[in-house]
Amino acid sequence: MFWISTIPGGIRIQVKVQPRAARNEVAGVVGDCLRVRLTAPPVKGEANKLLQKYLSEVFCCSPGSIRIIRGSTGCLKLLEIKGIGEADALNLVGGRP
Repeated sequence: MFWISTIPGGIRIQVKVQPRAARNEVAGVVGDCLRVRLTAPPVKGEANKLLQKYLSEVFCCSPGSIRIIRGSTGCLKLLEIKGIGEADALNLVGGRP
């Protein structure tokens, strides 16, 4: 599976999160995951909340349209983002599948 796929009404992306980073950033595609660095620690869901907020800014959507499907307690996550197409997402992160 590539890091991004199209679903009805949106996309699914596979993300590898690095918590406690110096700054929030999309660090590119590594293998079959979009790598995202976050400043939040991985405790009490703080990194997950920041991931949703940060990716809502990256993909120009509301945080509520981003849902963690799998991996809420690990660094590898599968996210579902409603209201955005695969081509638009690729343009916004500057990557290719």
